[in-house]
Amino acid sequence: MIEPLSPNTQAILLLTASLGARRGEAPVALLTPGEYKRLARLLRDNQKQPADLLEPDASALIALCGGHFDPDRLKSLLARGFLLGQAVDHWNARSIWVISRADPIYPKRLKSLLKEDAPAVLYGCGDLRLLDQGGLAVVGSRNVDEQLVEFTENVGRLCAGARRMVISGGAKGIDRAAMHGSLDAGGAVAGVMADSLERAALARDNREPLMEERLVLISPYDPAAGFNVGHAMQRNKLIYALSDAALVVSSDLDKGGTWAGATEQIDRLHYVPVFVRNEPGSGKGNAALLARGARPWPNPQKGSELEDAISAAAETHRTASNHNTPLLVIREDTSVVDVTTPIHPDRPPVEELNKQALPATFALEALLIDAVRPIVIAALTQDRSEVEISELLGVTKQQTKAWIIRFIAEGLIEKIRKTKPSRYRAVKKSDLLF
Repeated sequence: MIEPLSPNTQAILLLTASLGARRGEAPVALLTPGEYKRLARLLRDNQKQPADLLEPDASALIALCGGHFDPDRLKSLLARGFLLGQAVDHWNARSIWVISRADPIYPKRLKSLLKEDAPAVLYGCGDLRLLDQGGLAVVGSRNVDEQLVEFTENVGRLCAGARRMVISGGAKGIDRAAMHGSLDAGGAVAGVMADSLERAALARDNREPLMEERLVLISPYDPAAGFNVGHAMQRNKLIYALSDAALVVSSDLDKGGTWAGATEQIDRLHYVPVFVRNEPGSGKGNAALLARGARPWPNPQKGSELEDAISAAAETHRTASNHNTPLLVIREDTSVVDVTTPIHPDRPPVEELNKQALPATFALEALLIDAVRPIVIAALTQDRSEVEISELLGVTKQQTKAWIIRFIAEGLIEKIRKTKPSRYRAVKKSDLLF
């Protein structure tokens, strides 16, 4: 039985979801993820929650939000109750549940790692409890040969033997091979869909594992949404965040969702240790990921060997993360920044770079960004303009602007509205998220 939507989830859906509306039926613009993040922060700062916007006396709260959002726009979105009811009936008929970041049953792994970037709403089908079990993320290219399919299916079978869940993206090729290998061997699987959740929930092959509570399918996008490259890229974070370790079976070099997701983890996010298949003929993409700091896949032959490999890598990763925090001191009296940046344990030391035959695409830029990111964030614990940031850090205005654009896109800093010149500040993270 699917539980009724919580009041908070109802409000978030009204503000952010299309609710199956056809073109022309909803002329008012939905809140974008960035806009909803700002609204959630505003509500939290005023000790309110999304459900308060649905109360009969919500006019004052909506007016309070008026400094950031058009009150008429909010009212129009919140008035879509009939459309929401129709959408919920449609989802329930397909055994699709909906939860929001404000619900206590929201996956703790996503909320802990992604914080404000965790999807405001998750749609899903299957046993929600699987999402906090961890496991091995298995990712790779869509177009692969039978040999790679067989390799990946065997990895899925090994996961089942080790009682480790497989987390993947549900796309054809490597994703589905890993999922099928595990399910056929009696294992558990979490599929993070970028599109077509509704179709996957009704697929004949998924019925039995869904009913046996061995399969959960989730998506941060409308269950009827079609394929979108941006969505496929964005869901990579969810796959890695739900896992204890990851295996890249195959990746193109410098392109594609697999490459983007893996390099993001290796260079910046560091959620989990990343393994890469390193057999002869694995390809330039896999070789480049290994050069960036990924771990070679140890090719376990038994479930117990796979369990040992994942457990050891996860423990090493946790230990390294706990001792790898940059030390930052911003001294306002001299405008000097003192930084100690330890070397990431999975990445070759900078002085070793010239000694290795690394691909030309090795992300030296990523090393620089990793060093600069905490400095800029520390500098923006108070509001500053581009000129002030440039002078404080001793870099050009053009470089400062490039960093600002990048870190705004990463959700780490925000532009303060209605100021001239424009000013920026670091985003304050909180575990109390809506």
